[in-house]
Amino acid sequence: MVTFNLSSYNTGPFILVGIPGLEQFHVWIGIPFCIIYLVAVVGNCILLYLIAMERSLHEPMFFFLSMLAMTDLILSTAGVPKTLSIFWLGAREITFSGCLTQMFFLHYSFVLDSVILTAMAFDRYVAICSPLRYTTILTPKTIIKIAVGISFRSFCIILPVVFLLTRLPFCQTHIIPHTYCEHIGVARLACADISINIWYGFCVPIMMVISDVILIAISYTLILCAVFRLPTRDARQKALSTCGSHVCVILMFYTPAFFSILAHRFGHNVSRTFHIMFANLYIVIPPALNPIVYGVKTKQIRDKVILLFSTKGTK
Repeated sequence: MVTFNLSSYNTGPFILVGIPGLEQFHVWIGIPFCIIYLVAVVGNCILLYLIAMERSLHEPMFFFLSMLAMTDLILSTAGVPKTLSIFWLGAREITFSGCLTQMFFLHYSFVLDSVILTAMAFDRYVAICSPLRYTTILTPKTIIKIAVGISFRSFCIILPVVFLLTRLPFCQTHIIPHTYCEHIGVARLACADISINIWYGFCVPIMMVISDVILIAISYTLILCAVFRLPTRDARQKALSTCGSHVCVILMFYTPAFFSILAHRFGHNVSRTFHIMFANLYIVIPPALNPIVYGVKTKQIRDKVILLFSTKGTK
C-alpha cells in the first residue's frame, strides 16, 4: 500500500550523472573499468569452474571461496555494466524499481562478502587449531547451514533498506550525482525526513561488518597462538601459508571499505569526484584481484589452473 500511495512521486526515472567534474573523460575512464571488469568476470568464472569440476577442491575452504567468487560477480555486475553504459552510451536514466534493484544487490553483496570472509576465517581456525576434528566439525551439512545462515543474515540486513526508500516521496530532483544507486545517495533526493534511513543505513550494516572484523581478529589471534606452539619452523610456515591468501583478500576488502567510510564521515575536504571514483574502483578491483590472489598463493588452485591451460594448449 505504501508503494501504491507514493506511486505518483516514484514513477519518474532517475538520472545517474556519472563522475561529476570528469564528464568529458567518461569515454576514456570507461576503458580501464571495462578491462578490470572483464578480468573479474573471467577470473571468478575460472575459479568457479575449477572448484565445481575438480573433486580435490571439494573441501570447505573452496566451497566458501566459490561463494566469495559468486558474490564478487554479483557486486561487480550490479554496478559496472550500468556505469559503462553511462560512460559510453550516455544511458543515464534508470527506473525507480531498477534503482532499488541495483542498490539492493550492491549492498547485499558487500555485506555478504564480509560475512563469507568471517566464515573462511572460522574454516582456517578449525583447520589449524583442531586439524583432527576438521572433517567432523565442518561436515557438508554444517557447511550448507552456514551458507544458508550467512546469506539469510545479509538478506535480512539489506531488505529493510528497500522498504525505507519506497516510503519516501521523491517530488523534487531525480538527478543522482553518481554512477550507480546507493541508499543514502538516493534517500537524500527525497522531500521528507530521512533520519531513519541515515541511522539504519549507516549503523546497522557498519555494526554487522565491525562484528565480522572482530570475529576474524579473534580467529586469527587463536590461529597465531596455535601456530607459535608448533614444534618446528617448517610446521609453522606451512600452517601460516594456508592463511596467506585469505589475509590478503581480507586486507583488500576491509582497508578501502573503512577508508571510504571514514572519508565520508570525516573527510569534508575530500572532493565528491574522489569519493565517486573510489566507490567505483571498490566494486571492481577486489573482485578482479581475489581470484588472482588465490590463484597465485593457493597451490591446489595454481596447479589446476596450470593444468587447465596446458591441457588446452596441447590440443
